[in-house]
Amino acid sequence: MLLYRSAAWFAKGLREYTKSGYESASKDFIPDDLEVQVPGRAFMVTGGNSGIGKATAFEIAKRGGTVHLVCRDQNRAEGARGEIIRESGNQNIFLHIVDLSDPKTVWNFVENFKQEHSLNVLINNAGCMVNKRELTEDGLEKNFATNTLGVYVLTTALIPVLEKEHDPRVVTVSSGGMLVQKLSTDDLQSERTAFDGTMVYAQNKRQQVVLTERWARAHPAIHFSCMHPGWVDTPGVRLSMPRFHARLGARLRSEAQGADTVLWLALAPTAAAQPSGRFFQGDFLPGCEGAPDPPLRAARVGEGLCPFPVIAPSLAWQGGSIACRGAL
Repeated sequence: MLLYRSAAWFAKGLREYTKSGYESASKDFIPDDLEVQVPGRAFMVTGGNSGIGKATAFEIAKRGGTVHLVCRDQNRAEGARGEIIRESGNQNIFLHIVDLSDPKTVWNFVENFKQEHSLNVLINNAGCMVNKRELTEDGLEKNFATNTLGVYVLTTALIPVLEKEHDPRVVTVSSGGMLVQKLSTDDLQSERTAFDGTMVYAQNKRQQVVLTERWARAHPAIHFSCMHPGWVDTPGVRLSMPRFHARLGARLRSEAQGADTVLWLALAPTAAAQPSGRFFQGDFLPGCEGAPDPPLRAARVGEGLCPFPVIAPSLAWQGGSIACRGAL
């Protein structure tokens, strides 16, 4: 079944996730959706120093938004901040150095952030794909710590901040790669099976989708969404998936194309009119996501986070459905 899922997903990707897929889908986009100005609104973009995150931050800055870049590498982040300011003319670009794989650091960052800043939109973009099993200083598997636990802690801690503002949103950059994985809650830190960084990443991205659905049900005042940006030519893809990058080459989307649906979900009034909790990617892939993950197994993602610094709320899981900007 895994082989079938992977083959079906790759075939779908060649049609829809590439640059040509974007160009075909964009013919149906409504340009006015992103013809907005957002002065006075504050956006947090994790991983905003490169790739999709940087492209997203730049477009928000061009539209007058206040942007908080949350990054791990200070030198690269300062360079990105300076570039965004120069090219957008927007001085309201703030930099926060945070390692998202360290849950206590993330929690403390939010405790300080909320004393000085407001926030309208959180964009969970940062992620990693580590291909050999590595542990953080806290003994957490690095992919899980960054992609699942880090996103969980940051989002959970910021929910009270977001709920105070008008039209609050949370957008999580997931991946269509999650379609090759059924939700597994029995081995969140990848200790019991042979380690495959690509499959661990896909499982993390499935977990993000489930968490988005749970947050949407628990916090109706906030619009939650997650999305697949397509196959994009980013530094992360070049580093973590060199064979994939070499194989696809010029077929990969640009960073700006990968950021398009992120921006639509974060900025467009039409996006906020969509039901909260959806995964934006395109049509259902037969056999992969037509049937939602069972409620009990989905709920265990949250339960599995309980031993860590933030306790997951005890919520019933709500199955999601799919929508899209074009055929993303």
